[in-house]
Amino acid sequence: MAHQLAGKRVLIVEDEQMLAEYLADAMVAEGAEVIGPVATVNAALDVIANTPLDGVTLDLKLAGEMTFRVSDALAAAMSIHILDRICAADVPTRHANVSRVKKPVTPGIVCHAREAAIVAHSKD
Repeated sequence: MAHQLAGKRVLIVEDEQMLAEYLADAMVAEGAEVIGPVATVNAALDVIANTPLDGVTLDLKLAGEMTFRVSDALAAAMSIHILDRICAADVPTRHANVSRVKKPVTPGIVCHAREAAIVAHSKD
């Protein structure tokens, strides 16, 4: 069976090392080329500026810092679909159309959501 993530370059932005590794392993198993994981806003911004991407799995908060600058940079730099795994309900209006799943999550849930987001985005 072909996976929707086959050949897709997906950046993982996550500061919980174990979750980041599980997500990376699950996405690789689904055929994705994983970039990262990266654990800071600045590292994510550097990757976005220098690497072509098809999608991003982005934690809402990294070491206490909200990642809205990362979402803004993604929106400005490319038309890819972002998946925010959020731990709080308050999201700025400018990010209201971003797909989200709420923590706690499993790698399988994130991969399924990422596949659905890529399929939806490819139909645009």
